[in-house]
Amino acid sequence: MRRDPSSIAIGVLLPVMLVLLFGYGLSLDVKNVPVAIVLEAPSPEAAELAAGFELSPYFRPRTMTAMPEALNLMAGRRIDAIVRIRPDFARQLALSNAEVEIVLHGSDANYARLVQAYAEGAIRQWTQRRQAEGRGGIIGPVRIESRLWFNEANNSRYFLVPGLIVLVMTLIGAFLTALVMAREWERGTLESLFVTPVRVSEIMIGKTVPYFALGLTGLALCLLSAKFLFDVPFRGSVAVLALVSMLYLLVSLGLGLLISSMVKNQFVASQIAVLTTFLPALMLSGFLFDIRSMPVFLRWLTQLMPARYYVELLQTLFLAGNVWTLIVPDTAVLAAMAVFFLWRAGSITRKRLE
Repeated sequence: MRRDPSSIAIGVLLPVMLVLLFGYGLSLDVKNVPVAIVLEAPSPEAAELAAGFELSPYFRPRTMTAMPEALNLMAGRRIDAIVRIRPDFARQLALSNAEVEIVLHGSDANYARLVQAYAEGAIRQWTQRRQAEGRGGIIGPVRIESRLWFNEANNSRYFLVPGLIVLVMTLIGAFLTALVMAREWERGTLESLFVTPVRVSEIMIGKTVPYFALGLTGLALCLLSAKFLFDVPFRGSVAVLALVSMLYLLVSLGLGLLISSMVKNQFVASQIAVLTTFLPALMLSGFLFDIRSMPVFLRWLTQLMPARYYVELLQTLFLAGNVWTLIVPDTAVLAAMAVFFLWRAGSITRKRLE
């Protein structure tokens, strides 16, 4: 163990990372849900109902008066639910015929069901409180009408399949590439390149192009499976999907090359790749667990994860279409990360070769 300190690092760091990721990142609770409260005609009853959402730790409400504004926020994924209190709410409440409409962002079916349950619970608590106090002459409960956007079938595959594409691309791009340079060091074949006029850029291209083509092949297989095996709808642009996928693949390749250029052992390189690419893509990208339910420091940490932006792009393109307010900034972040990681991998490889 003294001769190979990497085994100690893996034996200590790997359990610690797993405990922290699963302990803080794995959460089935819903908190701080951004929700729009649409008060089309302010009244004491409607204001009291809206106050129930403002006092709840599960919601982060934004009060507005027009439904179109809320729908635009929903399309841009700036809110996850809309609670619409109609103009005649007070009058219908007196007639025991009041109705509240809940519109949910259904890209994640399980998350939408949780948000719906919490919203309906808040409305029922307000109703029961008024009944217990004997106010308003309520005889029956307030009726709740729910609608699901972007996933009318409430099918969890619509959410999971785009996330699985991210995992596949991460495995091909980062994990496999992380073994490339380390394998060359172990086999001693890299030394043969020292006496040749080959350039660093040519080595990087030679290591990148094959896995880039392999990644695009895996992407094509995933897209065909999503369309013909799982019937996942695709509402965006194929060209935009190809562009963002190639950018994410370049980011993964850059990360893999960076790891393999720094580490000369395949086993250590593979473990570092799992800890820095695959596990974050699984736990901290928003693929399985809602980022807003995580602690603050993890929410900040996810902003450094390329998979977070790619997951959001895929879910948007598949289920919502070309929502440019999301596509443009996420694509810009992936482009900047691709340039940085490829440049950094090239600079470290140059130092190794000199």
